[in-house]
Amino acid sequence: MKSALTRRWAALGVAAGLALSLAACSSADSGSTGSSSAAAAPSSAAAPVTSSAAEPVTITLTWWGGDARHERTQQVIDAFEAKYPNITVEPEYTDWNGYWDRLATETAGGNSPDVIQMDMMYLASYAGRGALYDLSSVSSLDLTTLDSTLLGMGTYDGGQYAIPMSATSWAILVNTDLLGQLGLSLPDTETWTWDEFEDFALSITTASGGTVHGTGPQINAYSLDLWARAHGDATFSGGDITIKPETVASYFQLALDWSKSGAMPTAEQYAETATAALDQSDFALGKLAMIFTQSTQGAAYAQAANANVQLVKIPTDDANSTKYAYLKPGMYWSISSQTKHPEEAGLLINFIENDPAAAAILGTERGIPANPAMVDAIQGSLTDAEKQAVAYAESLASVIGPAPEITPNGASAIDTALTRYLQDVLFETSTPLVAAQAFIDEIHQGIEAAQ
Repeated sequence: MKSALTRRWAALGVAAGLALSLAACSSADSGSTGSSSAAAAPSSAAAPVTSSAAEPVTITLTWWGGDARHERTQQVIDAFEAKYPNITVEPEYTDWNGYWDRLATETAGGNSPDVIQMDMMYLASYAGRGALYDLSSVSSLDLTTLDSTLLGMGTYDGGQYAIPMSATSWAILVNTDLLGQLGLSLPDTETWTWDEFEDFALSITTASGGTVHGTGPQINAYSLDLWARAHGDATFSGGDITIKPETVASYFQLALDWSKSGAMPTAEQYAETATAALDQSDFALGKLAMIFTQSTQGAAYAQAANANVQLVKIPTDDANSTKYAYLKPGMYWSISSQTKHPEEAGLLINFIENDPAAAAILGTERGIPANPAMVDAIQGSLTDAEKQAVAYAESLASVIGPAPEITPNGASAIDTALTRYLQDVLFETSTPLVAAQAFIDEIHQGIEAAQ
């Protein structure tokens, strides 16, 4: 019998079965991508591997991360090799800062790893240069276990060049302990408007005598894209930035209004803590009652603040009648177009994505698994905060829309630029509209330069 978690994920249109396609066998941003001399992925893959008695094969798996990720990934490799003894997996790993330089060098030199941990910021760059294999032609990899919108965020120019391994959503994280101490309770957050949100945030600041502010700004590409979609716009289209200056200006105006009203800290206060580590953030220190963040960050913030927290929906101006939302991949798996063993590489990804044994080892170290059946498989080990993140994503079913276009090549600095121009607006050295146009021009120039 399916659990409640799996049934609720099904409401998002997710295929939760574990039938795997191997002949019915189970199966924050830096660096330069450079260019690749790799040929484009073949239109059809080799015959699928169907027997563990096949010829010995060695493939390479590369990823970034810390020690905990390295240890868990190696355990998954060990489990995979035990299940498929003819396949040897050689690991390569480093931290984020060195990862992309090395991958670019390997790809340009014709010795790219077979299986690559990929990020949205670089997917278009590698796929556009023919450096990735079209996963839809890999018969050993089952792509039907994911929500179609989430899976769509691994596509480029009609090809499926990456499969999300984890998913997250955008939310407001509320310190409910702080609200209780101030004698406040959340209003109806299912259909609240931005004006109602600002009023509530200001009431927190007022009730605390200014020692606690109601909210911080929302300031990253994900939140900007959601704002655009809720207002009939989109950040990217046709491989370029197409969002209207007025849309970006209204996004900047929100934070400016909150800063002036007292709903959020002043420009000076915000600038002092904007780059603080999570455990030194205003939310962790009890100086902010609400923040905008990815839902999967709730557990980390709750631990840092030593407080009870609650995830609630971001406001809209139309009572959530627009399908503006989407689940954002935390990271992806891709296969190099240089691989000589696409089916074995697909088999490894399939094991990581769709096998309960792998899910039990990895847990949520890379985020909430993109495959809902794997979420169900590990639900007994999820913390309350992790369960809340899963439930929150499921609650967005009615407002999930089509997948947006992925970040174009040359636009990977969008978060940095967005933060810089917001600070100009908050310090009133620029108007929201002027800053918006400058932001759009800068991102457009970056995309043009990368062509």
